Amino acid sequence: MSPDPDRRGESGRRLSAARVLDVDPLLEDPRTRIVVCCGSGGVGKTTTAAALGLRAAERGRKVVVLTIDPARRLAQSMGIDSLDNTPRRVKGVDDSAGGELHAMMLDMKRTFDEIVEAHADPDRAAAILGNPFYQSLSAGFAGTQEYMAMEKLGQLRARDEWDLIVVDTPPSRSALDFLDAPKRLGSFLDGRLIRVLLAPAKVGGRAGMKFLNVGMSMMTGVLGKVLGGQFLKDVQTFVAAMDSMFGGFRTRADATYKLLQAPGTAFLVVAAPERDALREAAYFVERLAAEDMPLAGLVLNRVHGSGADGLSAERALAAAENLEDPGIVDQDDGKAGVRNSPDTYGSSDAPGTEAAASSHAGSPTDAHAGAATEDASDTPERSADQLTAGLLRLHAERMHLLSREQRTRDRFTARHPEVAVTEVAALPGDVHDLAGLRDIGDRLATGRPELPEPGV
Repeated sequence: MSPDPDRRGESGRRLSAARVLDVDPLLEDPRTRIVVCCGSGGVGKTTTAAALGLRAAERGRKVVVLTIDPARRLAQSMGIDSLDNTPRRVKGVDDSAGGELHAMMLDMKRTFDEIVEAHADPDRAAAILGNPFYQSLSAGFAGTQEYMAMEKLGQLRARDEWDLIVVDTPPSRSALDFLDAPKRLGSFLDGRLIRVLLAPAKVGGRAGMKFLNVGMSMMTGVLGKVLGGQFLKDVQTFVAAMDSMFGGFRTRADATYKLLQAPGTAFLVVAAPERDALREAAYFVERLAAEDMPLAGLVLNRVHGSGADGLSAERALAAAENLEDPGIVDQDDGKAGVRNSPDTYGSSDAPGTEAAASSHAGSPTDAHAGAATEDASDTPERSADQLTAGLLRLHAERMHLLSREQRTRDRFTARHPEVAVTEVAALPGDVHDLAGLRDIGDRLATGRPELPEPGV
């Protein structure tokens, strides 16, 4: 994709040094079968995944969006009461182009149960599902969620029922967990500890004890003291029942990993224009390159803009200070001079106040009238100045924010000029319906007129 120096409006000037990501060709290309949205937590991965899925469906593709976000925002935005481990058709999608949109949310334990039920006979499956150690492992073992997300992705792709699968990766402390967890869990299930625990069960009874050497006996004894005798027994029972399945876990993890490296897969790194989020994004970009995984580009979410960026923060602050303290800057004669006159403010410190006071001495009626005039003329004028000064200060803060975001973004693009970027303007609130997702999709797409910013 070649650089686009004519990117629309101010956003184009900000991104002139970066390659521009055009989302629509990616979504419309029938060779694109998987889009993985990844990044650090809280940057809008779920909304981005849903918006991409909706946009692809309304352009004629049969799409399923797989989310691993437990907040259930995806279901709410798509008008579905709840999502579960089964893809559900989303209503209200424009299907005039022949597309469909389905959505589902990963049920980690149910996915694990399905693997056991599919690869073990009924008696062994029942023994595994009822095992206390398995119940703990399937419900919350470190890396299980990420591994099951990979398993579910592999299942969906194998069914070949959808043209496009959009994956919202788990909200992990590190976005790298999604890539690392399958190997970690596979290594655990195929590791030395499991083989040690499996050895007594394989040979069984006294023969097993004779088979074990002194070192093995000491090791299981220590484990029994550390973990507890019953827990160790549960683990050994689980391992014995799962023995025939361990190789399958590693095999499927490797197959899904290769699927992520395939040409039909595209990774989109989602980030906010903040230092920590873009640092994580840069790390992920480097990791994807090291793993030979196809990166489509960066979605820079919640970018702020201004329709009045010709007024710098410094000038706005200077103007605000002048309005708040009229004497801080010399004023020319005219409206500003009238506004600063003692007649306007009635200030006891203003020049000429003493002469005005002496001319009205001894006249209570005149004094009362003067006070009334002060109240009538001073308050609206002063309020307007204060409001204007406040707005100028808000504008200055906005310009400082824009400058900070631009510096952060420029550091990323300087470090990774090969990464195509698209920006999504910050919205005033969360997205709760399909209309909001369409709006996000429009903002993701390039080559269209600049959408109006919701407030400056």
